[in-house]
Amino acid sequence: MNTPLPPAEELALIDRELAQLDARRLYLLGRRDWLLRLPTAPVWAPPGPAASAPSAQETSPPGAQNVLLALGAVLLAVAALAFTLLSWGSLGIAGRSAVLAAVTAAALAVPAVLLRRGLRSTAESVAAVGMLLTVLDAYALHAVGLPGIDGPSYASGAAAVLAAVWAAYGAGLRKLRIPLPAAVLAAQFPLPLAALAAQAGPLEIGWSLLATAALDAALALRVRAAAVPAAVLGAGALLTGAAESWSAGSAGEALAPAGLLLAAAALGVVAARREPRVWAAATAGGLAAVVALGGVARQGLDPAWTVVVHLLVALPLLAVVRVRALSAPVRRGLAGAGAAVAALAALAGCSAAAPALLSRVRVLGEVWASTTPAADPYWPGAAVPLTLLITAGAGWWLSRALSRPEPAVAAVVLAWAGLFTAPELLGFPVAAVFAVQSAVTAAVGVLALRATARGAGFAAAGCALAGAANVSLGALDGRAATFAVWGALGACCAAGAAYGPAVRAVRAGAAVCAVGYASVLSAAGAAAELPVAWWALPVLVVPAAVAALGPRLGEVRVPAELAAVASGVAALALSAGRTGTLASALGLAGVICAGAAVREDRRVPGGWAAGALFVAATWVRLADSGVTVPEAYTLPVTVPALAVGFLRRRRELGGTPAATSSWTAYGPGLSATLLPSLLAVLGGSAAGTGHWLRPLLLGLAALLVTLAGARHRLQAPLVLGGAVLAAVALHELAPYVVQVAGALPRWVPPALAGLLLLAVGATYEKRLRDARRLRDALGRLR
Repeated sequence: MNTPLPPAEELALIDRELAQLDARRLYLLGRRDWLLRLPTAPVWAPPGPAASAPSAQETSPPGAQNVLLALGAVLLAVAALAFTLLSWGSLGIAGRSAVLAAVTAAALAVPAVLLRRGLRSTAESVAAVGMLLTVLDAYALHAVGLPGIDGPSYASGAAAVLAAVWAAYGAGLRKLRIPLPAAVLAAQFPLPLAALAAQAGPLEIGWSLLATAALDAALALRVRAAAVPAAVLGAGALLTGAAESWSAGSAGEALAPAGLLLAAAALGVVAARREPRVWAAATAGGLAAVVALGGVARQGLDPAWTVVVHLLVALPLLAVVRVRALSAPVRRGLAGAGAAVAALAALAGCSAAAPALLSRVRVLGEVWASTTPAADPYWPGAAVPLTLLITAGAGWWLSRALSRPEPAVAAVVLAWAGLFTAPELLGFPVAAVFAVQSAVTAAVGVLALRATARGAGFAAAGCALAGAANVSLGALDGRAATFAVWGALGACCAAGAAYGPAVRAVRAGAAVCAVGYASVLSAAGAAAELPVAWWALPVLVVPAAVAALGPRLGEVRVPAELAAVASGVAALALSAGRTGTLASALGLAGVICAGAAVREDRRVPGGWAAGALFVAATWVRLADSGVTVPEAYTLPVTVPALAVGFLRRRRELGGTPAATSSWTAYGPGLSATLLPSLLAVLGGSAAGTGHWLRPLLLGLAALLVTLAGARHRLQAPLVLGGAVLAAVALHELAPYVVQVAGALPRWVPPALAGLLLLAVGATYEKRLRDARRLRDALGRLR
């Protein structure tokens, strides 16, 4: 802590600081006066937020200058057009030539003078006007001096001359940016216009486009603006060649388009080699080569085999990734072309194989009818599975070559689709189809278990699941086939779940499938002789077996138990049609849960589930027996249950909070009476008593339980009693609320709802705090 200075020393320190501040202030005032006396005194702005306000000028001086120059050039161009088109005839030949020559020469000469004076923007505008005047000169020359030449021929020659003149003009005045791009634009028209003038066919026009694109590609090395027309005209040449190739009726007719496409392919590869950034040109070239060679080879083949031919032609492009003699952009582009063709072929193959995969759904309409249809006649035979297998092999090789997992995943899926659909597409007998598809499903399942790459393993697992589902649907055609195929698939799934080296997720999926097949087989076994409600009893054998195995299941224990829970829920749903069978199923399910609760790690969930199932079984049995006064059976259970809970909590360590919660001590006993009575009230069953008596007694009992829970700070009585009391109150008030709502105008309920929403929204934060306080208060209860 600093020691305070004596008053005399502190006063001297303050005087020195004030003297320094006065000296600094005098210096700043003198500097300010000097700045204000300068010839170009700066505009002063007061400090504060206003100093940072944006300038009143909305455009910068260079931007305004460019706009003015552009408007001036446009006006001059309009005037020149008006003079050429409207006032041309009022002058003689000499006058016309003199005027155009003088104006054009002046417009082209002035930019040189302007550039020497540093007026570049003005020079650009005047040069643009001069170049436009050269176009008008060409038009005037054709209209007056050379009217006998046809339009396309003259336009072709004029475009070539203008391109050369503008290129020379731009080379002479290198600071101008307009002439060279304009020369490139003009150079796009001579060859195509010449082809049109000669009345050439589509192929000749395609060659003219390709030749122009080649010139543009060469110019693009120096003038970047030539890259865009090179790409556009090259694409036009490719489309022209592809259209002619597809429309060819024979291999001889396809040779000429193939030559155009191969030339375009060579141009694309050369462009990618010279400029690495345009590797997409190599991709376009590769696609052109595939279309060219495939167009010649596909003649006379069915559409399905056309896909195979183009795929075979594209396969060498994938091998280019290993050819180190080529540059990286070329390899990338050609391999991309091959991959694109393979992807399109795979898509076509999958779309053709989809009907074969989905045809089994028709069996669901005639289960165990032995009427499985044969392959449809429109299915294209061996071409589709061959396409899928070739693309699968290409994907597998590409994944090894590039060390990437994605092609391997696609390879697994395509190989499975090809092998799985092959017997059906080839028209094999039904037994052979089932045998091959079962073998393919088993093979892909083994691959899923033994795959070291997770991507390929998961893809194989998904294919195995899809194959098993497909084969299972097909097996529904006959009863013997159902038990044989489903039993074999279930055994395979169980074996896969027990295979230790496999990926855990794959084993878990196999365990779930095994439990599912066992459950369905149990139901199918009972379906022949028993009604639906009795199917639940054999289905419950599966959850019992899973609960008995328990820890022996190892890592797949949790997914197997979850599948067993789903199987048990399905069993209870099957038995819901008969209350007696439902009570038996609930009791058996409770026994299974109680058996699982013997193990310490499953004691809490198993115990609660067993208690709930036993209570539900009791309620259902009472309802099935026609009992209308359930309290006669529930109160004898509630009283000793509450007494046991009270004694249990009393035996806890004295003076410390009870280790046993109120839910464990009092929850089962209270639920045993309150919930059945509440169901009786809600169902209106009050035989032997007035309609008002049971709701009154139940409401009073619930109120007492709620008050007892609040008095002793017990959560279970407070929650259960309050919930039952609220439900009874709502049940009794519901008829009167309905009557009042019916008497009100129809606009009142929406208005009240809107006001309620507004009130809740306005006090949203407060309501959240109230809800948190209520949650905390309930959490502090025992």
